[in-house]
Amino acid sequence: MASTLEKFIHSLDPRALPRVLQIQAGIYFQGSIYEMFGNECCLSTGEVIKVIGFKINKLIASICENNEVSRFSAKVELPLNFPGLYKVVADKTPYVSIEEITTSVFIGPTRFGHPCFYSPEDIKLTNLTIKHGEQITFNSVEEVNGTMSVNCGIVRNNQSHSFTLPLSQEGKFYECEDDQIYTLKEIAEWKIPKSRDRIVKLSNTLHIWDSSNPLPENFDGCLILTPVYEVQAVMKFRKDIVHILSDLDIEVKDITDCYDISSFLQPLSLEDVFERTSKEFPMTAEIMDGPSGSQKPCNLLHTGKEIVIYKKYQATRVLASEIRSNSPKRHFLIPMSYKGKFKRRPREFPTAYDLEIAKSEKEQLHVVATKAFDSPHKELYSVSVGDQFLVQQCQTSEVLYEGRKKLIDVLACEQILSDTYKKVLLPMYMEGGFVEVIHDKKRYQLSEICKEFRLPFNVKVSVRDLSVEEDILAAVPGLQLEEEITDSYLLISSASSPVESWEIPVYRLNMSVHLLSKDVQTVVPPVTKTTVEEISDEQYYMVRRYENQTLHPPPRPPKKPTTLAPKPVFAVPRQGVSDVLQAPKEQEKNVWEKRLTALVTH
Repeated sequence: MASTLEKFIHSLDPRALPRVLQIQAGIYFQGSIYEMFGNECCLSTGEVIKVIGFKINKLIASICENNEVSRFSAKVELPLNFPGLYKVVADKTPYVSIEEITTSVFIGPTRFGHPCFYSPEDIKLTNLTIKHGEQITFNSVEEVNGTMSVNCGIVRNNQSHSFTLPLSQEGKFYECEDDQIYTLKEIAEWKIPKSRDRIVKLSNTLHIWDSSNPLPENFDGCLILTPVYEVQAVMKFRKDIVHILSDLDIEVKDITDCYDISSFLQPLSLEDVFERTSKEFPMTAEIMDGPSGSQKPCNLLHTGKEIVIYKKYQATRVLASEIRSNSPKRHFLIPMSYKGKFKRRPREFPTAYDLEIAKSEKEQLHVVATKAFDSPHKELYSVSVGDQFLVQQCQTSEVLYEGRKKLIDVLACEQILSDTYKKVLLPMYMEGGFVEVIHDKKRYQLSEICKEFRLPFNVKVSVRDLSVEEDILAAVPGLQLEEEITDSYLLISSASSPVESWEIPVYRLNMSVHLLSKDVQTVVPPVTKTTVEEISDEQYYMVRRYENQTLHPPPRPPKKPTTLAPKPVFAVPRQGVSDVLQAPKEQEKNVWEKRLTALVTH
């Protein structure tokens, strides 16, 4: 049965891809020639295309009143980068089965991929009864004992309970209220169910309004959002991927079941190539859909370019972030082959417990206090701004509390005085503030830092990498090297002139290739080039999420006794922070924060 392209895409389950469609009828511009994103194609009646993917390209918005489109509202087009923050309004229409939820709502490993629902009736399981109205979090979809199911969770009395629900489970399931706020792009990517519109409420008013804004001035109400998809498709006699908007006025028919799908070129993502066995490498491929300009790690990745893929492998990178007080911060993945050199920068520590974690056997940790602390015990030291300490070790100490002796964890330090040292004890629960004093002037290679010091570690590039034209790290005022990660890469070179080979990331580069039957002339790859990769905030959080799944979290710092709250204190510093660093004396009266800045920059 024929349907409009829009209706077909709105109801299409991404897991059912690819699908072969035949054009049935339509209205065409300029004699059947359709152009989108620089790709010109002819969509004549009878044409066959293979749909390989789709994503939301823009949103059509209508002003909403009482969960319905306002009679006086005109539809407006909103780009995904339209400003503002929005709250998602829970859908009042229930889902009738778990399977309907999984085919309509995104469920996955990201922070946006855990939707919540409730049932108006109790759900009785083997070892648990889900009470009506209880919030159920959907975490992932997988096969359990031969049955496709959803891994779910509920929280009762601060205790988490996990269970599975089969896709065949029927009933009424309503979407829970969501108190988070999102950008329009985040809503488009994660929060619009298939075959349904989405109502959102503007959470913050737009600070700047002009006549080009499609929404009314001072608008703070609700919008009904309808997605328009960009469809990625392959045509029978073309090597590139064409991009078509789903609201194009054509009718299509799904003929997948009666068509030889192998007659089309087979686009492969980098993930698809990586899943091939090692014996299949090296291979020759042609790029069908290259990455966007800002994504390209090298100049080879253009549509139509033939490349050699030599091998797949795992490589180590150091995840680093720009040190700055205001956001947004830039994030980088630095290869171990980076040839620049770093010098150390002071670290900041919010608690005494952080000092214990940061100390090392290589050198004694020297810090200066930036925040006062009044100890509730006479056996422990009260800290003033400007006090300097050499960190020793964690130990236990007896303190007098309500007339009785009690053992608590403390941090043993040596306080640096003008001509001597004094042994002092700081409570591990102390919420203070410390900044490191750097005595080490050595310049380090990245591999030396990872071998000799514990991450996270603060640095600045002192000698840029001369093997590359532009070292993007050299202009960054400060970097925190956060952790080592292992990531997946493909090694490629140009098929026509294999002068050098490049590492390209598998999971952060959006491109498609198709394999060629040509033999690889040079089996041994040429000299390998690696580059520092700048990644987005979303990629940064995904990298940290997946990397930390295999790591045990550090122990939590000891809790401060609730009955021993310190008295507020306004301490006069015994020694200025800038004096500690032998910084030039200020000619004008500055606040302590500015003097602390002098510490960090020296």
